[in-house]
Amino acid sequence: MTDQSLPNQLHRDNKARSRPIAIANWLFGVAILVFIMVVVGGITRLTESGLSITEWKPVTGALPPLSEADWLSEFAKYQQIPEYLEINGPAGMTLADFKFIYFWEWVHRLLGRLIGLAFALPLLWFAVKRAIPSGYAMRLLALLALGGLQGTIGWWMVSSGLSERTDVSHFRLAVHLLTALIILAGLVWTALDLRQWASGREKPARMTGLGVTILMVLFIQLLFGAYTAGLNAGYVSSTWPLMNGYFIPGGIDWSTGIWSALNNDPYLIHFIHRWWAWVVVGFLVILARKVRPIDRRASIAIHAAFGSQILLGIATVMTGIDLHLAVSHQAVGALVVAATIWGVHVIGRPKNQLR
Repeated sequence: MTDQSLPNQLHRDNKARSRPIAIANWLFGVAILVFIMVVVGGITRLTESGLSITEWKPVTGALPPLSEADWLSEFAKYQQIPEYLEINGPAGMTLADFKFIYFWEWVHRLLGRLIGLAFALPLLWFAVKRAIPSGYAMRLLALLALGGLQGTIGWWMVSSGLSERTDVSHFRLAVHLLTALIILAGLVWTALDLRQWASGREKPARMTGLGVTILMVLFIQLLFGAYTAGLNAGYVSSTWPLMNGYFIPGGIDWSTGIWSALNNDPYLIHFIHRWWAWVVVGFLVILARKVRPIDRRASIAIHAAFGSQILLGIATVMTGIDLHLAVSHQAVGALVVAATIWGVHVIGRPKNQLR
């Protein structure tokens, strides 16, 4: 290589490295939007707003009611579902009350549309520019497809509360929340891989046995957290560490079998959610210790996330599910997922490129 061609080669190398950094930054940006979506989803659930929009209109539904007649029409549709007929109607819900819950569900759906555009349009641009590194195109398309599926899952969840129930199915709510967190994890993992690629360490991280174990332990906690939200199981006890004076709470219905109780009984689900959290903490401490010599920032993030989450969980219970604390609990839960994925990614990097 001549002295004259060396600067040109360096320029081409720097340009090639800058592309995955740009894609990684974009993915982190989308991950932030997903995080906001999870927070707004928590507000929507806690304010019982999720059934206020009774139709699924992916395009025309982006606009809220723009006139008093439009508001009255939407309110009339809501007045036909069991939640209004059995709960909010007898409680004296007004149009102003309806507008409040409608707002949160509309914002939640609007964020879903925004995330779709924020992912699809830049992905198309990067594809046209041939900026996507080899091996990443299918992964990005899979994330796009999962995001589209999440919209369908959201409506599938809402539809469960429009005919015979006064709320949505907690099973469908769990699928909806866990899918959002899986998308968040996929975005963070892929962005971290691309940052490694840009640093000259092109071999992606792999999922280790410890990483899989930790994620499964965390998945169980997230599942029971979703069940707790869907069944309003947090309200069955406002004391800690005992539940209404007992370690194992009274009121658990074992009559239909253990499996049914595990999936449907609010007392048992609340009990598991509060104590399985300490199993999660144990595994995350192990992860943080393994990560610390490699990436101290990831170790600190893991400790900060689970420490905050434990304190918020206890405070949420002891305040009788204070709205602000409960929303913060769900928000930090998403941060626990992101920090855990960061740590699992660190220990999964090839040993010759850990830094």
